[in-house]
Amino acid sequence: MGKSFSLATRQVHLDFHTGPAVGDVGVEFDAKAFAAMMKEAHVNSVTVFAKCHHGHLYYDTQRPERHPGLKKNIDLLGQQVEALHAVGIRAPIYLSVQCDEHAADTHPEWLALQPDSKIVGAGPFQTGWQILDMNSPYQDYLAEQTAEVLRLFKPVDGIFFDMCWDQPSSSQWAVAAMARKNLNPESESDRARHAHEVAIAYMKRYYQQVKAATKNAGVYFNSRPLHNLAEEVPYLAQVEIEALPTGGWGYMYFPKNVRFARNFGKEYLGMTARFHKSWADFGGLKPYAALEYETSQMMAHGAKCSIGDQLHPRGTLDVAAYDLIARVYARVEEREPWLMDASPVAQIGLFQVPPAQSSSGADEGATRMLTQLKHQFDVVNAASDLSKYELLVLPDTIPVNAALAKQLTAYLRDGGKLLASGTSGLSTDATAVTLPVLGITAHGNSEYTATYIRFGSAVAKDVPPTDHVMYDRGVLVKATKGAKTVATMVDPYFERAWDHFCSHNQTPGDRQSPYAAAVLTKSTAYVAYPIFGAFAAHANYPYRLLVRNLIDSLLPEPLLRVDGPTSLEATVMRQRNRTIVHLLQYCPERRTKHLDIVEDIVPLYDVPVSLRLAKQPKRVYLAPTEAVVPFTYANGRATLKVPAVHGHAMVVFE
Repeated sequence: MGKSFSLATRQVHLDFHTGPAVGDVGVEFDAKAFAAMMKEAHVNSVTVFAKCHHGHLYYDTQRPERHPGLKKNIDLLGQQVEALHAVGIRAPIYLSVQCDEHAADTHPEWLALQPDSKIVGAGPFQTGWQILDMNSPYQDYLAEQTAEVLRLFKPVDGIFFDMCWDQPSSSQWAVAAMARKNLNPESESDRARHAHEVAIAYMKRYYQQVKAATKNAGVYFNSRPLHNLAEEVPYLAQVEIEALPTGGWGYMYFPKNVRFARNFGKEYLGMTARFHKSWADFGGLKPYAALEYETSQMMAHGAKCSIGDQLHPRGTLDVAAYDLIARVYARVEEREPWLMDASPVAQIGLFQVPPAQSSSGADEGATRMLTQLKHQFDVVNAASDLSKYELLVLPDTIPVNAALAKQLTAYLRDGGKLLASGTSGLSTDATAVTLPVLGITAHGNSEYTATYIRFGSAVAKDVPPTDHVMYDRGVLVKATKGAKTVATMVDPYFERAWDHFCSHNQTPGDRQSPYAAAVLTKSTAYVAYPIFGAFAAHANYPYRLLVRNLIDSLLPEPLLRVDGPTSLEATVMRQRNRTIVHLLQYCPERRTKHLDIVEDIVPLYDVPVSLRLAKQPKRVYLAPTEAVVPFTYANGRATLKVPAVHGHAMVVFE
């Protein structure tokens, strides 16, 4: 096609990892029927396979990696690309990177090795993938395969490189490469550093290779850590967030990561799948309500949509799967006039938790909490333009060095507000304050695993009048002059131990501590607990109430107010002369030990909404029906009631 690159809105990622023991690859493939089914399903881009994890190729080639079960007269990839292009559907091409069973079996010396010389990945007699070492000649081998694909299918719509994480290795190739850089192969940190440098280098190499062949092609390297986008985005034409909620990612992975990924000036998409569980769940079909929710989340955050599927080895599509996809994508297509070129509006900047602290759950807890409170926020870091936000949140474990302290102090001086918790703005041992504007002195960690929070009147709105347990260890702080203690710690009788304990769980509260649980100044708020990680772990609603009431003190005029259940998600997007509020009411249920799913859509009625707008809108209506909604406008806010939210409502202020 060769036109300027623009990310397609309704994609299918068509997996085709087909083992060499399958002998009838593509024998039932019908190019016209294939393209027609995609077209009828409202799909406008299909990622099709040149090479899978098994390391086999699916096009007309003399290379020995061609799938042994693909008959000589079948050019599966070539027919797919031609048929899709004939009906106006893009066809970006997939290449597996570090998973290649054929290369692993024919060149075992190319495998990544652990320090004890065991291979990385599946060992003998295991089902799974062996992992290739990108220090080895395999990198050139993949470049040759890529070059052939780029030549045969020029101009390509895009190349999707998969399985591209930083892979430390102790192979001969890696050790020699590290020695050339004066890195120590015995050092775990040096091996990790080298692995990252190798990954960045091959990304740059392959990106330039693709762009040299087709200037406007899409390029993406999957399985990369999204927190590293600032370094990697020069080698990406777009950003894709693989997030199959039922496949291990969960329903918070996409909204947590999209709020960061959308800040780099690249088009971005969310990727889910039609499977009940995860990839290659043959015969597993997701309930319609779940797929509607997942694509609605993408739309609500300004992302394009991608749904994963896997083609049967014989080349046939699952009719039921495409009936499902058609129903979902018809709905997406109908809403696209209100989606295209729409940008998210955010009032709060949530600092990204450092990768080393990701297990704390602070990032997920903060995302859950702010989403439940209907606040509009981006995920940011110190390199972001912080001036765009009225409030910054530093959740639990954000280290503040002298440079960041200076940056945040200037931000506050210019009228910004800040909320911190845990050791954010403190030394890691909680004995020193690195951000003095918080209005606290630090005195180390609490000696008690569990303490209690006694809410003061300033933050007591809607809070039951009792001391509320905090299950996670807090830090000991006191308010400085000019700051106000708005909640205090209550200590237990003693720390629970084998030789002195009381009842089944934490020790009851005994006495008010001299230390603060929460401190408030005119421009800052501080919570002396890892409250966001605690919320992720325990979902104790008073934690959310404390944060809500502190934010209300700092941010009395939120961008959006929605009077609805905590399960109701709300985002604000801006599109030319429109502001669009997305309301999502879907409730994933834990229906197995490890699987959340949405099967039923339960509507909400007469949902109050208040949006801060600089000017009175001419009209307010629901998209896509354009049914008018009565509203009032006063004190810079448009206020109305949304008649009904059947899963996903779009309220347009125009």
